[in-house]
Amino acid sequence: MTVNKMSRLDLVIFGATGFTGKHAVMEMTRQVKKYPMSWGIAGRSQSKLEDVLKETAKKTGEDVSAVKLIVADVSDENSLKEMCSQAKVVVNCCGPYRHYGEPVVRAAVESKTHYVDVSGEPQFIETMQLKYNDQARDAGVYIISACGFDSIPTDLGVIFLEQNFGGTVNSVESYLGSTTNQVSLSSGVINYGTWESLVYGITHLNELPDLRKKIYPEKLPEFKPKLKARSVIHQRLGGWCLPFPGSDASIVYRTQRTLYEQENKRPVQIKTYVKFPGFLNALAVAFSAVLLFVLTRFDFTRNLLLKYPSFFSFGAITRSGPSEEVMNGTVFSFLLLGVGWPEGADLNTPPTKKLTVKVSGVNPGYGATVVAVLFSAITILKEKEKMPPQGGVLTTGVAFRNTEIIKNLHENNLKFQVVEEETK
Repeated sequence: MTVNKMSRLDLVIFGATGFTGKHAVMEMTRQVKKYPMSWGIAGRSQSKLEDVLKETAKKTGEDVSAVKLIVADVSDENSLKEMCSQAKVVVNCCGPYRHYGEPVVRAAVESKTHYVDVSGEPQFIETMQLKYNDQARDAGVYIISACGFDSIPTDLGVIFLEQNFGGTVNSVESYLGSTTNQVSLSSGVINYGTWESLVYGITHLNELPDLRKKIYPEKLPEFKPKLKARSVIHQRLGGWCLPFPGSDASIVYRTQRTLYEQENKRPVQIKTYVKFPGFLNALAVAFSAVLLFVLTRFDFTRNLLLKYPSFFSFGAITRSGPSEEVMNGTVFSFLLLGVGWPEGADLNTPPTKKLTVKVSGVNPGYGATVVAVLFSAITILKEKEKMPPQGGVLTTGVAFRNTEIIKNLHENNLKFQVVEEETK
């Protein structure tokens, strides 16, 4: 039975018994004090959902007795529709999204429910755009993926840079750096679900070119000067850098392409990198990345990667997830180096203006991520009038660029700062 939209809960966290989901529930108990709303949690097991609330009450000291429990399973389409019909926004924390995401998206669209997730899987994200964008528009709902560490810092970071640039941005180079408390890395630094998504993402990389041709049958015009990729290993910003393999570049491209097509805004070119303190660190990671790619090519070795994650990741991946000490001791920052022209300049001349912004925080996978995804949901609930009126499958940059989300994230320890400006 479909619940009347007026009586829906504001927000439901699906996958609440998983590693990320549990942290989202704890963060929600903090945010609901500032943003009062009705909310619920959903998952396959009633008893495990009850355990999550007990653990949350114990750790936060908050009364969670009013939080509604909803039993829903990705293998049961009717249960997903029943869940979505009870919510204005569903926060989907159940990955890998390649395996478990589409049924939730489909149920959300059919139930006219907004949807956000923390996927960093380009194949899933772009498949959802191809298959459900028109349906989501017809339903008047927003389907927004990549609302966590992948890829809010970079996507909204580029938006923030543009908003503060005072001119036209031609290109941005993004550099991710992080430091982790070395005392207790024996507990791992990444949860198994992230590893599983990475392995399957690399396995199916070959799907992306054909998928993107279907989404964007016509190429963008070439804008000059063209941003060229730097060498695979290069020295910059006090460290040694490699190309960043995450979804950030693809998400920013989708944002910029959409704004170009809808508003004829010159698209910002993007290249993304990750920085290491020393050459040997970067070399070891590059070698590991090549080895991981090779091992995903064959069923047997791929199954070994999934069966023995700790061995193949040198202890970085654990099924139980990293400890609270490691998570809260992990500090990250994205430096986004923008280059372009000051206002009124001739865009056919060499760019003369530079602006660097920093997006930084702690606990990227399970702290900043849950803050970002919850504020994505809260923004839909509180500032829908500032978002694109037509709905659809959108990026965070397209959906939220005219809202207060950057300000709200900044006030909740995901900092957006201008750090340097230079004009020749």
